[in-house]
Amino acid sequence: MDMPIEIPIWAWVGFNALVLTLLAFDLGVLNKKEHVITVPEALKLSAFYVFVALLFNVGIFFTLGEAKALEFITGYLIEKSLSLDNVFVIALIFGSLAVPPQYQHRVLFWGILGALVMRAIMIFAGTALIMELHWLIYVFGGFLIITGIKMVISADKAPDPANHPIIRFCRKHFRVTENYEGRAFWVRRDKLLYMTPLFLALILVEFTDLVFAVDSIPAIFAITTDPFIVYTSNVFAILGLRALYFALAGIIHRFEYLKYGLALVLVLVGTKMVLVDLWKMPTPLALGLTVSLIGGSILLSLWKTRGTTPGKA
Repeated sequence: MDMPIEIPIWAWVGFNALVLTLLAFDLGVLNKKEHVITVPEALKLSAFYVFVALLFNVGIFFTLGEAKALEFITGYLIEKSLSLDNVFVIALIFGSLAVPPQYQHRVLFWGILGALVMRAIMIFAGTALIMELHWLIYVFGGFLIITGIKMVISADKAPDPANHPIIRFCRKHFRVTENYEGRAFWVRRDKLLYMTPLFLALILVEFTDLVFAVDSIPAIFAITTDPFIVYTSNVFAILGLRALYFALAGIIHRFEYLKYGLALVLVLVGTKMVLVDLWKMPTPLALGLTVSLIGGSILLSLWKTRGTTPGKA
């Protein structure tokens, strides 16, 4: 595996300061008032986050070199691609729990904050383990191959978020209001604290990201074990998830074959990890195959479902 480059502390601090600035700008300026995010607004925000990620990669190119820049963009595209499956599940959660459109951004914003913390812990723990226990790379690779195969088998099975065990547990052990209470996650009634359905949606979004992180983080280890590259590419992919959701929510039903493309990407990176000591797949080849699989599955889906409407794909 590649040897990580020693990254100065100021680079870590500067990157996290950038992330906090972007989040503060998003919540404090762009979405200061609760409102329904339109597709044009979401597309502009999504393009902005992609632009910032590419600009950051230019900085990596000139400071850390071409190899690290290629690792970053490959890892970013893999994480961005896998996050598309996350968008499917988030749409199911919001639809099943009937989350009001004007409060969906609030759920996703706080969900992203929690996801960043969880992923940071998993990334640094995973990197440390792989550096100490090289054989774990085979375990991660095998896990990704099995996950990809299971994704193909269960591609047509839609989960039921409203009956998720976590939702049933919360409703059984906590006081939960029957209806939404505006933007509130918790409310007081007769001096008693009640959870609202909006907080249930947040819990489910957090749990969903944790499940997807178990797949996506090992996937990027197939490209690099450099913690700075793994962390920054993951963060940029997650930062744009909210905008990506609102941009794609109206046409998700048309991505009929995307899950198969994502499954093949998982099998690809899993195979790359299993064969790491026999043949190191060049990063440009991994990048090209990832783009081809995801792009091909999206184009095939859009062509197959042309002229369809939601629920009639």
